[in-house]
Amino acid sequence: MKILIIEDHKELAANTIDYLKKEDYVCEVASTTKEALEKIELFEYDCILLDLMLPDGNGLDILKHIKNDSSQTSVIIVSAKNSLDTKLTGLDDGADDYITKPFSLPELHSRIKAVLRRRTPEMNHLLTFNEITIDLEAKECKINDQSVNLTKKELHLLIYFINNQNRMLSKQAIASHLWGDYTYSIDNIDFVYQHLKNLRKKILDAGGHDYLHTVYGLGYKWIDQ
Repeated sequence: MKILIIEDHKELAANTIDYLKKEDYVCEVASTTKEALEKIELFEYDCILLDLMLPDGNGLDILKHIKNDSSQTSVIIVSAKNSLDTKLTGLDDGADDYITKPFSLPELHSRIKAVLRRRTPEMNHLLTFNEITIDLEAKECKINDQSVNLTKKELHLLIYFINNQNRMLSKQAIASHLWGDYTYSIDNIDFVYQHLKNLRKKILDAGGHDYLHTVYGLGYKWIDQ
């Protein structure tokens, strides 16, 4: 899962990233409205943690931009503003949740999991695709009811493909989603190939079907056939 943290308080942003990375999230940070809007235009996120008071604008304007763009990204407002009016405005404008500062990181994590579960029914604990079942809470994969030992990256790859089945996913999009937006600035992302190769082999070895299709020059598709 990929999260954008829009927060100008550097220490808070760093602590949040450290905590969420330990929970296997890929985290990016934006400290201004301008930077946040640029990232939202260029990249996809599963959840955005949105501060309202930014040095160059109001986070609510970012929220309106996200919702006007018909984005499916979940948004949790994380703000020191504690007034009922502000909370109602944020929720009425489309935020999925609102948490006031200071907050505990475990509580924030629980709220992230809750909004992600609500986003799609498939993410309600178990994600199933034919013979493949993934327990999103336990981070375990089974194929034909037999446990398969996947690395964290392989498991995240599998979840990403199943949630985007029939969609063309470029090598760059895969790298960005699983390793972070910094991959756009590096010359070689061929490491994606090895992870895809390993994932495919483990699925086949466990008796699963090969749903991963390479489209030359474009990327990869997860297709049920």
